[in-house]
Amino acid sequence: MTRKVVANFSLSLDGRVCGPGGPYDMGWIVPHAVTDGARDHMIRVTTPATTVLLGRTNYEGFGGFWPAVADNADADPRDRAFSKWLNETEKVVVSTTLSSADWSNSRIVRGDLAGEVARLREQDGGDIIVLASGSVIRTLLDAGHIDRLSINLCPEIVGGGASLFTDGLPASGWTLAGSAPTESGAICLYYDRRN
Repeated sequence: MTRKVVANFSLSLDGRVCGPGGPYDMGWIVPHAVTDGARDHMIRVTTPATTVLLGRTNYEGFGGFWPAVADNADADPRDRAFSKWLNETEKVVVSTTLSSADWSNSRIVRGDLAGEVARLREQDGGDIIVLASGSVIRTLLDAGHIDRLSINLCPEIVGGGASLFTDGLPASGWTLAGSAPTESGAICLYYDRRN
């Protein structure tokens, strides 16, 4: 059976994945990422996955924060579980500039991302999940390699910044597979590819 590829990301009402200040302008996401509903969603979407795909920016950002959370007794238990899962899971980093990937179970892929994902899909394992890496998600959407969109739709208009769904992506149809509101007013949505 072919492994499922899941794109997991937060999105503003105006279709942005980061604010006008660039890739690290994500303060608008934070109030919607730390709710019980958002944490439950993250555990639900990541638990079936055994491979994580990350672009360089998110690999460095996640790697600077998440590894130590697993052993932080003051952290939310779901954050600790996510950290432990992330530390133990295979991490495939898409980068042409990184010279090393020192976080445990990490390796760098340069070049043919669609081909690498096609190879991963044929291997044994659970889901392959892309965590918040817009360029990786766009490349895989373009290649027809995303099976599920897992969206944390945040009730924010950020007024600028990178858009995930840019002109030129091939048309595709999606079916709502689930939704759950969170305490902040964000909605966690699952869409499965129909065609």
